[in-house]
Amino acid sequence: MSAASKPITFSIVIPVFNEESALPVLLHRLDLLLNRLSELAEAIFVDDGSSDASPIILQALAKRDPRYRYICLSRNFGHQVAITAGMDSAQGQAIIVMDADLQDPPEVVEQLIAKWREGNDVVYARRLSRAGESWFKRSTAHLFYRLIGSMSSIHIPADVGDFRLIDRKVLDALRQMPERNRFVRGMVAWLGFRQAEVTFHRLERVAGETKYPLFKMMRLATNAALGFSDVPLRLAIWCGLAVSSLALIYGGWVVVLWMSNDTRLVAGWSSTIVIISLLCGMNMLLTGIVGLYVGRIHAEVKGRPLYVVQKRLGFDPDQPAISRAPIHAVHE
Repeated sequence: MSAASKPITFSIVIPVFNEESALPVLLHRLDLLLNRLSELAEAIFVDDGSSDASPIILQALAKRDPRYRYICLSRNFGHQVAITAGMDSAQGQAIIVMDADLQDPPEVVEQLIAKWREGNDVVYARRLSRAGESWFKRSTAHLFYRLIGSMSSIHIPADVGDFRLIDRKVLDALRQMPERNRFVRGMVAWLGFRQAEVTFHRLERVAGETKYPLFKMMRLATNAALGFSDVPLRLAIWCGLAVSSLALIYGGWVVVLWMSNDTRLVAGWSSTIVIISLLCGMNMLLTGIVGLYVGRIHAEVKGRPLYVVQKRLGFDPDQPAISRAPIHAVHE
């Protein structure tokens, strides 16, 4: 059997967004990793709308080395969607997701594979430390994982990002989850299967700047909270009930003042405030519940594709370009 006809065992999915400064080191270490693996492997780079030289580097690589594939999305769809696009095109029996900034060391992949060979369907990499990050980011990350862990009805491992290995059957199940506001690590945790962990020390970025500023971290946290917990809904209910209860208590106090002919009572003012406070409380209650549901439903019922592929290199032309929507891409 020729090398070209052998089945691919490992697919490494790497989302990329403006990482030209980190790519030379990444590609060198990735090359060493692929050479050490005894089975056939592929590395799939997903260009999530880069505006630097990353596309040029990756396209040239995909054309000269058959182990590398390149997917160019038509714009920046976000990290979680880029991961999904890469996994949709993966052909391996085990799929590894890692970032391009080398904070996820490629050498840890072999440890993930070793755990997979022991019969685990999901092997996630848990961070023991986070070098090169500010106190604020470490603190907010710590708080996020503890809050989502306490809020969620499923167990989402703490201090675990998207750096993980999943078996083909897990990927097949994951692809049946089409939601648009994606939190991939939570979705994998929701699926269950046999899971294990590998620990590592997260290193500093080799070059460049973080692609997860505060507003993106907040958006990811929102997707996690709304997608895997009903606590925000219950919080809206309790806030509305609390305001309404305070309004009723205040109304009772106003009635007592009125019955006692208290001179502090201004005619007409107190009753107006009571009514407004009561209605505001009820409005918070109803708007909080309806708004969350309507926002999510609106995003889902539009039926737009999760992502759009502009170009693919290094893939078999017979392999479908996008499995989630009938959109054609350029094969080379």
